Amino acid sequence: MQGDVGFAQQILSLNLVPRKRLSSCGNDTSLCDFSEMWYGVILWTAVSSLIFHLPAALLALFTLRRHKVARFMPIAILLMGIIGPLTGGVLTSAAIAGVYKAAGKTMISLEALVFGVGQSFCIFVISFLRILATL
Repeated sequence: MQGDVGFAQQILSLNLVPRKRLSSCGNDTSLCDFSEMWYGVILWTAVSSLIFHLPAALLALFTLRRHKVARFMPIAILLMGIIGPLTGGVLTSAAIAGVYKAAGKTMISLEALVFGVGQSFCIFVISFLRILATL
């Protein structure tokens, strides 16, 4: 049906990025200003990081609930899911937005989603490989 909008289009049309002014870009979902691009990428980085870390914290909570010391591990996992995007994610998102701004390009919301989820996925893969190296 023509009235049906895909799930990804619904997510991208939420317009979660605050605007400084009316849209002077091409369309409503374009991000023109540095702060808009940075905020869009960091927002998706934080959301995807929590999506990766929340199931791990729930699994740890369920499996380690009777352990004397390890029962507090889910708190550490959730803190890693929050502190990671607030430290490294801020810097890498600013670098991505700076490159786009220096090149004079606009960023669409889908690009912000790809960069944000991509950052979280890279952190996930690197963390997993680092743990395997210690075994």
